[in-house]
Amino acid sequence: MAPPTTTTTTTTSSSSSSSSSSPRFSPEEVTVVFFLGGPGSGKGTQSANLVRDYGFSHLSAGDLLRAEQLREGSQYGQMIKTYITEGKIVPMEVTVNLLSNAMREILDNHPPAPGTKARFLIDGFPRKLDQAVFFEQTVCPSELVLFLDCPEDVMEARLLKRGETSGRDDDNAESIRKRFRTFVETSMPVVDDFEKKGKVVNVKATGRVEDVYELVKEGIEARGLHAR
Repeated sequence: MAPPTTTTTTTTSSSSSSSSSSPRFSPEEVTVVFFLGGPGSGKGTQSANLVRDYGFSHLSAGDLLRAEQLREGSQYGQMIKTYITEGKIVPMEVTVNLLSNAMREILDNHPPAPGTKARFLIDGFPRKLDQAVFFEQTVCPSELVLFLDCPEDVMEARLLKRGETSGRDDDNAESIRKRFRTFVETSMPVVDDFEKKGKVVNVKATGRVEDVYELVKEGIEARGLHAR
């Protein structure tokens, strides 16, 4: 799903949700699933399957950030580009506001059917524990974390292959290794924290795409999220 158009004015307009005493959205109206895994673990491929079968709206934090860095007149564009190229994490306020505004746009343009909740699959986020806390305080509490567990050598091979055609600045060996180190150091603590809360679906992501998806389906359906 293409990331919704986001403007600098909407980024600042959502700041009211950050200072509010309650999240912008309620778990009674939306279901949020965080989708984590190292770079190249297969989140994009599996996200497409989940959108097709389970009615999720797919939001990629990375796609939103890349779109923002290319948007003419963005006050954050160059900063985002530098962070991404160096394998660093963009300040959470920027990322969370982009996600929050994208959710609002989807709800406004494609409201859920009566008696149902909108489902959001947020890909590649949160990448740090403080991001998770900030998102749940200001946007919406999450339902669970779907985690694709994949070895570094497999992910690197996949990304180098993708880099032959993707045109992405960070699909090169140096950036890939930086991104993997960043993931292990900062994102795995998120998985570990949610695991302690009993909110993680852990899927081994080394087999065929179809086999991994079967494991994904088993995991999320065991948590009550059934296909639509």
